[in-house]
Amino acid sequence: MSKSAAKLAIALGAISGSVFAQTVASGGVIDAATFTVGQAVAPGSLVSIFGTSLASGLAAGDTLPLSTSLNGTSVSFNGILAGLDFVSTGQINAQLPWEALAAGASSGTVTVVVTTPSGSSPPMAVPVAKFSPGIFSIPPGAGYAVAINADGSIAAPAGAIPGFPTHPAHVADALVVYGNGLGPVDIPVADRAASLDALRHTVTVPVVLIGGQSAQVLFSGLTPQFPGVNQLNVVVPSVALGNSVSIQLQEGGITSSPKVVIALN
Repeated sequence: MSKSAAKLAIALGAISGSVFAQTVASGGVIDAATFTVGQAVAPGSLVSIFGTSLASGLAAGDTLPLSTSLNGTSVSFNGILAGLDFVSTGQINAQLPWEALAAGASSGTVTVVVTTPSGSSPPMAVPVAKFSPGIFSIPPGAGYAVAINADGSIAAPAGAIPGFPTHPAHVADALVVYGNGLGPVDIPVADRAASLDALRHTVTVPVVLIGGQSAQVLFSGLTPQFPGVNQLNVVVPSVALGNSVSIQLQEGGITSSPKVVIALN
């Protein structure tokens, strides 16, 4: 169930009602976990690309390594084909190639192009930074974190997320939290590939705040089954209980949104 919950958040597709410019929107390449507009995205992480006429219809990737084409749509960053999780007419979820940032650089830009059978989008510059910490949540950016209890349920109030078992976590519980944009790992991994072959740790361990208090981080790295997705194993500190306790990441001078929460009792 934890895998299903993570996949739901990671491939949350076709967010309707958003208005974007023709093809790839200006500023329309954003962190797939946080949906934070204006923040640089990190190499190796999942990004969401918003625009119009990006694909002929909805399709989700189901292969490892990730496919570079879904429904005839492909995405390149600086000419490198990206792995695709999901495509639709208005949104694509893709993995930003690990080599998007020059070795030793802390920031830069890449050029994104979306290609469909009917043509290619105009090149769009995308800001890239070494870190772009965020936590996948339902809904993205302001909802219950994909934070998994030991029994595979999500740490949210009972019945809070239709179709998924949920119950609050407790102080001193260990949670598995799915994140994004945590930077380089100690063992290189190919673009589009999962991390099933080795346990990969992030070179930098982020600070995890739960209810404003620092949590013990037991593991920070790549989750085995989802290319580009980070996994954090954390212990809930002693904090005030409630149905909307913030959970945040701090890394590279960035603190993720306090609107991503868990339930504690």
